[in-house]
Amino acid sequence: MLNSIDDLIRLLAENDYIIDRKSAVAVYLALKLEKPLLIEGPPGSGKTELAKVIAKILNLDLIRLQCYEGLDYSHALYEWNYPKQLLEIKMMMQVDENEAKKRIYSEEFLIERPLLKAIKSDRRVVLLIDEIDRADPEFEGFLLEFLGEFQVTIPELGTIRAKHKPFVFITSNKTRDLSDALKRRCLYLYLNYPNEERELEIVSRKVRGIDIEKARKAIKIVNSLRQDGEILHKPGIAETIDLANAINLLDVESEEDLRSLVVNVLLKDEEDIKHFEGIENRRRENNNKDS
Repeated sequence: MLNSIDDLIRLLAENDYIIDRKSAVAVYLALKLEKPLLIEGPPGSGKTELAKVIAKILNLDLIRLQCYEGLDYSHALYEWNYPKQLLEIKMMMQVDENEAKKRIYSEEFLIERPLLKAIKSDRRVVLLIDEIDRADPEFEGFLLEFLGEFQVTIPELGTIRAKHKPFVFITSNKTRDLSDALKRRCLYLYLNYPNEERELEIVSRKVRGIDIEKARKAIKIVNSLRQDGEILHKPGIAETIDLANAINLLDVESEEDLRSLVVNVLLKDEEDIKHFEGIENRRRENNNKDS
C-alpha cells in the first residue's frame, strides 16, 4: 500500500528506480487523485520505465498504447471484427434486418484495443499512452472524453464507463506542443536526465559490481554529450547503463579505452559519431602538443 510519498520513493528504489521527492509528489498525487499524469522530458530520461515500475510495485497489469503518426481510434480504442460479422450475416439470412444489425454490433464482435481494454478490465490497470507527441494533434481531441470521464462512446453500443479507473501515464518527448485541453485533464511532471549523483546511484543498482570511479567517469562522458548542442540524439539512462555493462564486460581500465566505447554504445547517429570523432581528434592533437 502507498500511504505516503516516502512509501512511494522507497518502493520505487527497491525496484531500482530512483526518483527525487519533487517528482514523487506528482506521481503520488496522480495515483491518489486518480488523475492522468502527463510526463514530458527528453528521450531516455525514464518516463516509460516509471509507468512500468509503478505497475510492478502495485501488482497491476500494464496496458500500453504506443503512439505513432497516423494512429487512429481503430487501433487505440476498438474495431469491429468484420470477417466474423460477415460469417454471422451468412448464417442469419432469414433473420429480421434490425435483429441482425443488433446481433452483429454486439460486444461479441468487438475487438478491444488498449483504451477499451483499460476501462473494461475487471480490475484496475496501469495504462501507458507512450510518446503521444508522435501521434497527430487530432488524436489528442479523441482522447479528451477518455481522460476527462474515463469513458468512451461507441455509436452502436453507447457510452462505456470504466469499471475501475485506470492509472494513466502519458509520456511525451516534447517534439511538439500538446493541446491545452489535454493538459487540463492531467497532472504534470517534467522528467529530466538525473544529476550525476543520482545517475551514479542508478548505475550502481543496475550494474552489480561496477567500480564507482569508473562509473563516475562514464557518467561524466555521458553528461558531456547531453550538454553538447551539436549532438542530436542524446544518450539516455539506458545508454549509461549499457556503457557501465560494457566497462565491466571488457574490464576497461584507461580513459582512452572508455572513450573509445562511446561510438559503439552511446551514439546511434552517423552525424553525431562524426562530430564526436572530430572532438576526439582535436583532444588527442592537443594532448600530443602538451606532451
